[in-house]
Amino acid sequence: MKEINKLGDTEVNKYKDILNTKYPFPLLKERQKITTRAGMFAPFAALTGYDEQVKETERITDYEIILDEDNKTILDKKLNLIRKNLNKIEVKVIYFIKDKKKSGGKYITKTGIIKRIDNYTKELIFNDKTKINIKNIIRIEINK
Repeated sequence: MKEINKLGDTEVNKYKDILNTKYPFPLLKERQKITTRAGMFAPFAALTGYDEQVKETERITDYEIILDEDNKTILDKKLNLIRKNLNKIEVKVIYFIKDKKKSGGKYITKTGIIKRIDNYTKELIFNDKTKINIKNIIRIEINK
């Protein structure tokens, strides 16, 4: 209606007879809904998953630190001290988790009280049931 109002009176009068007429031919099939028609003109992503691949490539991972024998000996001494004082002392453990998609991984710091050390699975088990594999640990700090 706004467009019609913009036209002068002479233009409206000129097309008044066909302005509100119905389509003159019978439709062979029902017209599509506007939402369906709009879907035909939606943007098309030719490279599906490309953005995710770019983000994955940009993501940076850390390299795993391989401990030498001296550092392994220090860790063993700290683990023995923890074994003697289970459920008594708070520790801060820094350990490495391998990335599932790329080479490398990330370092995580966990602070808490160790409930037990499982010699069979070689894991530290905290009071909150967090499990850390001993071979992934790079540092243990004992808070007294």
